[in-house]
Amino acid sequence: MPTLWVDADACPKVAREIIVRAAERTTTPTWFVANHSIPLPPSKWVKPLSVSHGFDAADNEIVARLAAGDLLISSDLPLAMEAIDKGAAVMTTRGEMLDKNNIRAKVQLRDFMETMRSSGEHTGGPKGYSDTDRREFANALDRWLAKNR
Repeated sequence: MPTLWVDADACPKVAREIIVRAAERTTTPTWFVANHSIPLPPSKWVKPLSVSHGFDAADNEIVARLAAGDLLISSDLPLAMEAIDKGAAVMTTRGEMLDKNNIRAKVQLRDFMETMRSSGEHTGGPKGYSDTDRREFANALDRWLAKNR
């Protein structure tokens, strides 16, 4: 059975709740990895994993522990690329699957936008987490879990 790995440092609370319910319902081992305390209900299937406060400490711990066939839930594109290289599946908290076919272009766009911001260009940030995002994430996670049990 695959394990779910959640990059919990930036995971929206609504997505965290969806993940917990899905993990409980499907009895899927799930780890929320963060460099701060994440409130989680007591569970046999859902566990927190606290790491040091160093730069990318949570990302490094996730990469060290995940295995081919696991699912990483994260919107961190460099982390997603490392997970994909290890054979893991990656889903954003908006339900988008990242894979070898789309990750490099997304990382390049991210890097370009970072260059624009550092030159003083106002590019805006990510849009807020909507009801549509919540629904699409929940549906995508349910589909992935049903297919990979």
